[in-house]
Amino acid sequence: MTTPIATDDARLVARIRQQDPAAWEQLIGRFQGRLLAFARQRIHDDDAAEDVVQETFLGFLIALPNYDTRTPLEAFLFSICAHKLIDALRKQGRRPRLLPALVSTESGTVESYEPPSRDRRVSSLARSHERRGIAERVLGDCLRQLVQTWLSRAELERLMCLELLFVAGCANKDVAEKLGISEQTVANHKSFVMQKLKSSAIAAGLRDEEWQA
Repeated sequence: MTTPIATDDARLVARIRQQDPAAWEQLIGRFQGRLLAFARQRIHDDDAAEDVVQETFLGFLIALPNYDTRTPLEAFLFSICAHKLIDALRKQGRRPRLLPALVSTESGTVESYEPPSRDRRVSSLARSHERRGIAERVLGDCLRQLVQTWLSRAELERLMCLELLFVAGCANKDVAEKLGISEQTVANHKSFVMQKLKSSAIAAGLRDEEWQA
């Protein structure tokens, strides 16, 4: 039988929902190293493992409104990480050995939490078949740098906007409603990201039709 999460976890989650930067830093400090070790053991690629952990924290933010407090916080994060690992391994053409139903952590085997589906990928911005690989790498590097910066600064609003707009594919209005901010704020965040992507694309010699959605 699943028991409610520990009081400290409940408080931490509540503070993160209130977009408390200190709570976000506490979450990262507590789980980042363990998630990275978990990913490295299974994907055997440091860069890919770091990407998986970034994707895990982004997935955590987007799934947070639907988080069932009967699921331990550790299980919640590690099972999201397991799903991200499966995606990463499949992209590499490797057969995942992880079972989505279970995740093994330092505290033992825990039940998995199924995060929301993420069918859309930022790589869809690259439309030219011949230049697809270049566009994906350029845009991926740009977004990775943005995510790393925002993670380190605990800029949760920007992180959640990025996930909802570019991964979940939500409209500006829906993002504004989900996050409790104005549509103009969402538009500003989106414009900032698009400008960064455009600058990176121009620097790489990509044409507009090769990277724009």
